[in-house]
Amino acid sequence: MAELLMQQDAPMDAYRQLFDGILSQRLAPGTKLNEVELTLLFGVSRTLIRQALQRLQLEQVVEIHKNRGAFVAAPSPDLAQQILLARHTIELAVVNLACERCTAGDVERLQHMIDLEQSAIDQGDMATALRRSGEFHLQLAIVAGNQPFVHALRGLISQTSLIITMYSHGGGNACARDEHSLLLAAVSAGDQQQAQQQMAHHLGHIAAGCDFTQSPQVANLKGAFAHLS
Repeated sequence: MAELLMQQDAPMDAYRQLFDGILSQRLAPGTKLNEVELTLLFGVSRTLIRQALQRLQLEQVVEIHKNRGAFVAAPSPDLAQQILLARHTIELAVVNLACERCTAGDVERLQHMIDLEQSAIDQGDMATALRRSGEFHLQLAIVAGNQPFVHALRGLISQTSLIITMYSHGGGNACARDEHSLLLAAVSAGDQQQAQQQMAHHLGHIAAGCDFTQSPQVANLKGAFAHLS
């Protein structure tokens, strides 16, 4: 049973290692993700590596090209700004719906996510903090109860994390804890106007923290995952 569980967890472990490698800037945009090399680095089958890469492709942080392989996505400054605008538009509608549907259980779950994000920040683990921040925003969409919004935001949130990693002045800053807390307070109170204002301020803060003139450098896989050796 333990061996079966380890096999079932392997694709998720590979996915998290790759996702965190991208968000921590160990894997820069444009880096080629060679399946054979990743198989050797992670000690898992090529099939499991391919599954992890396919999940990252669905989240639009990895691009897979026929006959060329997989690469870390590298959204241009123009595309990055379009992504942030799309997310802004959708998330304003999300908080509106969340205000109407949020339960005490939802508030408790969302607060736990904020606490996990802050714990990662306190430990200096910005890749995990970014992932936790994304989970908070995705959970808000789940609370809103609109599946097309959830589907759209799953990709947009991952892309935003990549954009923050690429273009943020601070080199990958996660969302401020008090911004999430203020947003949650407005949603839990059912105050749609305040929730929309908090979300607009929050996402505007992310966009304002980006410098779209930066050009990240491509990294190599062995160096990016040296900590696994």
